[in-house]
Amino acid sequence: MNWYAIFAIYFLMWVVSAFIMLPFGIRTPDETGEVLLKGQADSAPGNFRPGRVALRATLLSLLLFGLYYANYVQGWLTVDMLPGYRAS
Repeated sequence: MNWYAIFAIYFLMWVVSAFIMLPFGIRTPDETGEVLLKGQADSAPGNFRPGRVALRATLLSLLLFGLYYANYVQGWLTVDMLPGYRAS
């Protein structure tokens, strides 16, 4: 596997991990006791921390990519092992 493929797969896993991590730890202004501003939605986050989301996404994507790469090297699960797949 070349470095470009490694970077591309890791980047895709990081983006997916970031979207997975977005809702964790978010509180609305009702939960934090803040006053809503005029025009602010009731469901708007009151404590959004993008650095924390990025850190969590990085850790999750490192774990997922580590498992993916270990499977790539060791061959634990291949396409031929998937049910309903027939090689041509």
